[in-house]
Amino acid sequence: LATRFACLRTYAVKDMEFLPQLARDHGITLMIGAWVGDKMKDTRKEIDLLIKTANANPDVVTSVIVGNEALLRRDIKAPELLKLIQEVKSQVKQPVTYADVWEFWERYPEIIPAVDFITVHLLPYWEDDPSSIDTALAQVKRVHDRFEHEYGKPVFIGETGWPSEGRQREDALPSRLNEARFMRGFIEMAEENGWKYNLIEAFDQPWKRISEGTVGGFWGLFDADRQDKNILAGPVSNLPEWPRWLAVSLTLLVAGLLIAGMPATAQAAVATPLIAGIAAAAIGLWLQQTVLDSRHLGEWLWNGGLVLLNLLVALHALLHSNPQAGGWRAVQAARLQQQMHWLVPAVALAAMYMTIALTCDSRYRSFPSSAFILPALAWLYWPVRGARVETTLAALFIAGCIPVSLLLETLLNGQSILWAITSTLLVIALWRSREARA
Repeated sequence: LATRFACLRTYAVKDMEFLPQLARDHGITLMIGAWVGDKMKDTRKEIDLLIKTANANPDVVTSVIVGNEALLRRDIKAPELLKLIQEVKSQVKQPVTYADVWEFWERYPEIIPAVDFITVHLLPYWEDDPSSIDTALAQVKRVHDRFEHEYGKPVFIGETGWPSEGRQREDALPSRLNEARFMRGFIEMAEENGWKYNLIEAFDQPWKRISEGTVGGFWGLFDADRQDKNILAGPVSNLPEWPRWLAVSLTLLVAGLLIAGMPATAQAAVATPLIAGIAAAAIGLWLQQTVLDSRHLGEWLWNGGLVLLNLLVALHALLHSNPQAGGWRAVQAARLQQQMHWLVPAVALAAMYMTIALTCDSRYRSFPSSAFILPALAWLYWPVRGARVETTLAALFIAGCIPVSLLLETLLNGQSILWAITSTLLVIALWRSREARA
């Protein structure tokens, strides 16, 4: 980092006592922060260590930050935060600030007189009204200029950035290309206007997915293996590992064609490669999303279970796409047909669970369209028998949630629209299964 950046910001001081000397050795400065949380005993230790570290390293520590988004998280009340800021100011020589999103600075303006400068977080993706990549920079400038003109204190941008992976929020779409567009455009704008700023963040941090979903782990200029993502300079790809995923999908495609066998009819000659291609693409995309999304063993098992369901659906559809093939293929097709009594409800209930999650707790969840598009299309073309009450109830529930999902995300969200289309096709396929015959 020292080869490209002049200053690093930290969010806590505990267990990082070595950092000032390391920064000194590499010729960079530090903005050090005390983590202010809801446990006052731990906060007390952070404040004491913050003061001690700042006073012991005046040549390296340029400013101190008393708390990060503590008001946003409701970990502390404004009067208590004010006391901590005033305590630190009375005991260090460096400028003192507090850091939070711009909405909470406006909600608690009484904090502003206590700080030497305002450290504001400008994250257009995360705002209550997200900005698209085309309007994000204008939003940053609008908020910065308002703070600069209205509050009479220097404004420091403590965080700004854009995620490279994760779910879309309205028309705010995470991608490496959009991260590069935002970062490069922001730096150019900030340098032209003489702004002071930090970029969030140095490295992708997969552990942050636990609390923030997939998107939380992918804000870095470098990936988790410390490899440059070319966000600041150079060519950028939204799928840098495309050869791997192309190989996976081609392998699935070839395997599917071999399983189905030589088409025995003109209809099979069209249907077999079509379903093999859809299956290869859908399963490949879900495998990629599984790698990005899975945060713990439970999610690996859940997402892996959806992969298994898709493989069974693909196998069933491929064998039935070429019914005149005969031999072992006919035997396996018949066996799979007998398993539809549990496979169809399993897919239906899995889709219902994902629908409930997206409806009730959507902020950090990815849209699972690639996990359900294959059964939706396959069972529309080849209706299967799955007339259990669970299937019918799941279909009705999913249908009822489709407009809710669209309203939550607005019609600007392409991922949400794709999920609504996938859900609609799946509902139709499940409903048809009520009366289908083998």
